[in-house]
Amino acid sequence: MRLGIDLATRDELTRLLARDWFRRFAFARAELDHAATLAAGRAAEFLAGRFAVKEAVLKVLGTGLFQGVVPSHIVVTRSGSGEPSIALTASAAEAAQAVGVSHVTVSITHKRDLVAAVAMGW
Repeated sequence: MRLGIDLATRDELTRLLARDWFRRFAFARAELDHAATLAAGRAAEFLAGRFAVKEAVLKVLGTGLFQGVVPSHIVVTRSGSGEPSIALTASAAEAAQAVGVSHVTVSITHKRDLVAAVAMGW
């Protein structure tokens, strides 16, 4: 079993989110499309939460940002009940296989400007 955690502030990504290359690098098309339907403040909170999840999952995979796994290959979706779920594609799926992780589960929490995420892989 492997564990990853990340803590971020909503405003931490503001500068980066203004850069198109970063948005494409960090987020899957579906994540960006959903964020586009939200008010500006809520969209920033949504993307900060998704980014925190990706950072936590990278820790489960034993790697860091810019170390071989493209964050947009970690896709955060919502199950029918509303809980977050993870789809690993391309470089993220390869990294998971390399460390023997076949399942990843995550939890996200938001409070004021803080966002926390925990990921567990096995």
